[in-house]
Amino acid sequence: MPFTPLPRDRAAIPNGYTWDLHAVYTDFPAWHAAQDELRRHVDTLAQYRGRLSADAGILLQCLELTSAIGKLYARISTYASAHADIDTRSAEYLACQQEIAQIGTDIGAKTAFIEPELLQMGRDAVDRFIGAEPGLAVYRHFLQDVLRRKDHTRSESEERLIADAGLMADSPGGLYTVFSNADFPFPTVTLHDGTTVHLDKAAFAQHRTAPHREDRRTIFASYFDAMYAYRRTFGIGLYNEVKKNLFYMRARGYPSCLQSSLHGANIPMDVYHALLANARQSLPLLHRYLLLRKTLLDVDELHYYDLYVPVVPELDLTYSFEEAGDLILASLAPLGAEYRTVARRAFTERWMDVYPSDGKIGGAYSNGAVYDVHPFILLNYNGKYDDVSTVTHELGHTMHSFLSNRTQPYPTAQYSIFVAEVASTFNEALLMDHVLHTVTDKRTRLSLLVNYLDGIRATLFRQTQFAEFELAIHELVEKGETLTGDLLCELYLRITREYYGHGKGGCTVDDNVQIEWAVVPHFYYNFYVFQYATSLTASTALAEMVLAGDIAATERYLALLSSGGKDYPISLLRAAGVDMTGSEPFTLMMRRMARVMDEVERLL
Repeated sequence: MPFTPLPRDRAAIPNGYTWDLHAVYTDFPAWHAAQDELRRHVDTLAQYRGRLSADAGILLQCLELTSAIGKLYARISTYASAHADIDTRSAEYLACQQEIAQIGTDIGAKTAFIEPELLQMGRDAVDRFIGAEPGLAVYRHFLQDVLRRKDHTRSESEERLIADAGLMADSPGGLYTVFSNADFPFPTVTLHDGTTVHLDKAAFAQHRTAPHREDRRTIFASYFDAMYAYRRTFGIGLYNEVKKNLFYMRARGYPSCLQSSLHGANIPMDVYHALLANARQSLPLLHRYLLLRKTLLDVDELHYYDLYVPVVPELDLTYSFEEAGDLILASLAPLGAEYRTVARRAFTERWMDVYPSDGKIGGAYSNGAVYDVHPFILLNYNGKYDDVSTVTHELGHTMHSFLSNRTQPYPTAQYSIFVAEVASTFNEALLMDHVLHTVTDKRTRLSLLVNYLDGIRATLFRQTQFAEFELAIHELVEKGETLTGDLLCELYLRITREYYGHGKGGCTVDDNVQIEWAVVPHFYYNFYVFQYATSLTASTALAEMVLAGDIAATERYLALLSSGGKDYPISLLRAAGVDMTGSEPFTLMMRRMARVMDEVERLL
C-alpha cells in the first residue's frame, strides 16, 4: 500500500505509533520519587571509602551498591531523555535532563575512591578476593579492567575533580542538540510545482530524494546555506567539544584524544588507522559506484545533491509501517523463531516512536539502558526503503540490548560501542538478502541493488570520511591550534572532495557542502563514527556465514548478542568468527561491493 505521511502535530498521531514509557515510570511524580531513592543510595557510598581492601565481602557490598545505583540512574535518565527527545522545545523536559545530569556528576564524584583503592590493593590482592568471595566473579572483568588502566587512573582527589568536570562536559553536545533541533531557523523552500516545504531535519531527509533535479539542488542549497550562516556558532560548539576531549586526554595522561577514546574498550590504535588507510586505497571502488549512479541517472555531471535520489525515477518504492514490519520480520528468519518472536514485540507492544513530529529530535536510535524493561526505538519514518532499513537497523540494536540484558547480570550487560553497530548492520544485510530473493522485477531489483551500494557509501566510506575529519580536528587542537567555523568548513570540504573524486570524474562536491559537518551530531560522541564502518565489515562477514546456512556461525552470532560486555569487543568478535585486527573483513566487504556492481552492470 502507498505510504501516507501522518500530521506533524504529535497529538494527531495514534498511540500505536508512539512509544509507551509507562513501563519505565507511570508519571513524573514517580520519576521524582525514584530520583529521591537514587540520591539516598548515592549518599550511602561514603561508608565504603577507605575500606575496600579490608575484606572481600565489603568490596562486594560496595560494587553491588554501585551497580544498583548505575541501573537506577540509567532508568531515570532514559525516562527524562525520551520525553526531551520527542519535544526538544520543552523547557520542563530539558530541566529534567539537566537534573539527572547533575546527579550523574555527583555519582562520578562519590565513586571516585573506588578505582584508586583497587589499584592500591594490587592484582594479587584483587585476585585473592575474587577467589575468596564467589559473588565477586561477576565483577571479574571490571576489576581486571581497572588494573589494566592503572597508568591512567589518578588519585582519589584527582578522580573527584575529573568527575566534577562532568558538570560542564555535556554543555557542547547539549547546546548543539537544542539549537540544531529546536531553535535553529530552518528555511522554507518552494519546489518547482509551487509546493512549500519547511526544511527541518526530517523534512530534509525526506525531500533530498526529490525526483526533480532542480528541487534537489534547491533543497541542498537552501538547507546548507542556512547552516552556513551559523557556521561560527556551530564552530565554537564543536571546538568546545574537542577541547573537552583534550581535557580528559591530558587529565588521564594519554598521548592523544584518539588513544584516550579507544583505550577504554581496549581497541588497538591500528584498527582506526587501518580503516582510514583501507578506505583511501579503496576509493577507486567508490568512484566506480559514483560512475554507475551517474549513468543510471543519465546526467552529464553527478553532483552531491544527486546521491540520495532513487536511480529508477518512475519506480516510487514506498512502504507503510505495517508493510515494513512484515518485511523485516520475514527477513529475520535465519536467526530463528525465538529471535523473531521478541522482535515482533517491538512492533506490537509500543517499543517504537515511529513518525516525525514538531520539535522531535531528528534521526533514529535505540536505547537499551533500562535493564528491567525493554529497549526503546526512536524513528522518523518517511516510508522509503531507507526508512525500512533504518527500522531494522535500530531493531538490531534493540535485540542486542534485549538479549544481553536477559542473559547477563547487570554488571556485564552493557556492551561496547565498538561492537554495537554489528547487530544493526547485520539486520540490514538480512533485509537486503530477503528482498533480493523475493524480487524478480528487473527495475525493482536494480533499484534495490543500488540502494545497497548507497548503504556502503554512506556507512563505510562516508563514516570513514567523517572519522578522518574527526581525527584531523582533534590533532589540530592537540597541536595548540584553534577551530573556527571557517576552518572546519575548509577542512571538511577538502576531505569530502578527495573522497568523492571531485574534479576527477567522480562526483562534484559543491561549495555549500562545506558546512555538512554541522549536520552530524555524532561529532559530539567522541570518536564514534568510525565504528559504523568497522561494524559493517564485521557484520557483512558474519551475515555471509549465517546466510550460507552455517548453523554453528548462527549460534556464535546469537552468543555474541547475548554476551553484553563480559569481555573486550575485539575478543567477543573473534569468538564470533571475525578478527578485526586484520584487513580481511574490509577486503571481504570490498569484494562484495564489487560483486554487486558487477550485477548492476549486467542488469544495465
